[in-house]
Formats: sequence, C-alpha cells, structure tokens
Amino acid sequence: MDSGGWSRRRFVGALAGGAAAAALSACDNAPAPATTPAPEPEAGTSASREARRPSGPRPLYLGTYTSVEGGGKGIGLATYDAATGRITGSGTITGVGDPSYLALHPDRRTLYAVDERDDGAVTAVRLADRKVLGSRGTGGAAPCHLSVHPGGRWLLSANYGSGSVAVHPIDASGALGERTDLVRHTGPPPGPGQEGPHAHQFVTSPDGGHVLAVDLGTDTVYTYRLDDKAGTLTEVAQAQTRPGAGPRHLTFHPGGRYAYLANEVDNTVAVCSYDPASGRVEVGEAQSTGTGSGTGTSYPAQILVTADGRHAFLANRGHNSLTRYAVEADGARLRLLGTVPVGGDFPRQIAFSPEGTLLFAANQKSSTVTVFHVDGADGGLRRAGEAFPSPVAVCALPL
Repeated sequence: MDSGGWSRRRFVGALAGGAAAAALSACDNAPAPATTPAPEPEAGTSASREARRPSGPRPLYLGTYTSVEGGGKGIGLATYDAATGRITGSGTITGVGDPSYLALHPDRRTLYAVDERDDGAVTAVRLADRKVLGSRGTGGAAPCHLSVHPGGRWLLSANYGSGSVAVHPIDASGALGERTDLVRHTGPPPGPGQEGPHAHQFVTSPDGGHVLAVDLGTDTVYTYRLDDKAGTLTEVAQAQTRPGAGPRHLTFHPGGRYAYLANEVDNTVAVCSYDPASGRVEVGEAQSTGTGSGTGTSYPAQILVTADGRHAFLANRGHNSLTRYAVEADGARLRLLGTVPVGGDFPRQIAFSPEGTLLFAANQKSSTVTVFHVDGADGGLRRAGEAFPSPVAVCALPL
C-alpha cells in the first residue's frame, strides 16, 4: 500500500538528534536495568503515594524512529529516579527497526515493539539479557500501537497504514508466534479528508471481555470478542464519532463503565459509555481540549486517567501542552481545568510511572522527554527538572 496516507505520522521538524543520540548510545553494553515489580496501587492521600515510591533507579524504555534523520538506533534504554524524576541514559537495544510504540508483558519479562514500516512487524525483546527474540509480520503497513491481552497469551496490534488489526500468540518464553488473525476495517466509509481506514489503537476492555480498535480513518471504535483459544476476532459492535473527528486514543476510567476518546483531527475529546455485557460503546458530545481557537491544529495524541479515577490528562502536539481535567460523576463527566506547557515540541505520547506520581511526555520534534510530578489531590503538574534528550522521542515506557 502506498505510504502517503500515513507519512504524516512520521513528520518531524528541526531535530536535536545529535545530542539526543549521544545521550543514549554511549552505554550500549550497560547492565540490564532491574525490573522489580512495582507496588500495587492503593487508595490514599498524596502522602501515602510518596511513601510507596521505591528507592533506586527504575527502568525506562524509549521508542523512536530509526529510519528518519536524527532518529535513534533502536529502543532507548534509560533509568529514572522515582522521587526526583531525573532520567539517566544507559544504552540502546539495537536490531529493532522503527520501534515507535512499546508495551510490556504482564509478567514484566518481555518487551514488545512495533516496527512501523510499510512491511509492518512486531518484535519481542527478553529484558533479562536484552535479547531480541524475533519479529513477526502484522500483515499490514505501519503498525503504530500494540498491547498485551491481560492473560499474557496474545499480542494485539494496529496497522495504521492499511487500517487493520492483528493478533499474535505469545509462548511461554515471551516470543511471538505466527499471526492468528487479521481484520481490515472495510466499513463504514472513510471520514472527511480520509482516503481509507487508519487503525490507531487496539486494547482490551477493563473487564477483559472485549478488545477495542480505534480507527482514525473511519471515525469508528470497533468492538471485538477475542477467542482466547484460537486467537481469532469476531466483531460485535461499532461506535461512530461525529464525521471528521479522527479518533486516535481511548482510555478507560478505573470503574470500567466509561472511557475517554481523544480525537486528533477535530481537536476534541469525548466521554464514552461502555456496556461490558454487549461490548457496545456510545460516544458522547465533543468537548474542548482547552487549546483555544486560532492557535493552529492541536493534534490531540493520548489521554490518561489516574488510577484513582479523579483526573485525566491529554497531550496536545500542536499546542505543545498537557490539558488537565477533573473526572466527575463516577467517570461520566470531564471538567476542563486548564493546560500546562509540556516543555518540548510535539508531545506524541504520555505515560504514568507505576505509582502514578510521575508523568512522562515523549516530544517527537524536540527529541526530548519531559517529566512532571503529579499532585494526587488536585491533579496539578509540576516540572521535574530539565528535559532529557532522546532522538525523535515518540514513546516513553517507565517501569
């Protein structure tokens, strides 16, 4: 398939690639960072969150593009201080092409990466010794997202370029088997300004009963049942956004009955209801991202919800900001609190530390990762020191 439909995903402006590459490439043979399981989240005050922070450096994995000027050489390796948020580079896992999105197996022993290329693939890496366990084709172009089914037996991936979703089995070693299913989104027709489907995300619902695919090209969230024995998909529902919204990323409230949808093209978010019995999603009214009018296209990227379900955060790439929301009515409502400068250019992806006390933003065009302290009481964000240089940073995965 012609790559013209997805080339905008890889667009980068002026890059600080040289300095960023130097920060990560000097220690390719450094010892593998420890992956001790993090404490389980619990309800409580900010003081209890502070007390749960582990001591010592924690692993941080960084996704990039390897085939663009100023890009990385593979999956970036770093550590971070859970108290201060300070990041220290420690090397690179080479042998993985264009690893633009990363996910961890539930047993924390294997890392998975997309290979976002015309001939798309997904790759498994054993973390104990950083050995690449091999790659498998996704059957589509430009895979941009992947996730591990909670049971740990299946890897789910979304092919942006060809508008399809794929399933791969995971064996006991963490390695991937041959694809068990591939479904292309053939309907409804593409939305305004789109030439075809563009699957952007593939995730499991909190109840584990369904898997959901967000497609920017068709303005649709698709719900499937995954056969846990065969690894095959059966579509059970579709939910349409308003035409031209361009849905990109969905995240669930901890209660499991509501989710929040970031719409890339029309610069909005929407609260969605979810029925665990049927898998049906209903998309609510479009809401503001707080980036204002007349500031150019904001390109909302990713939305996160805190573990206690009280606050949500949205990355705005064009506006170079993070929007803060209060979550109200047991998840049924978002209330805009304002925006905070991200301290970088084009925040492509955001992630919480396991304890939820830090938020990491991967800034694609500035080749940096910025870190914020998260106030558990009011959802306030406070910068944690200087930005960390990382070549064409498009994904940060803190463990």
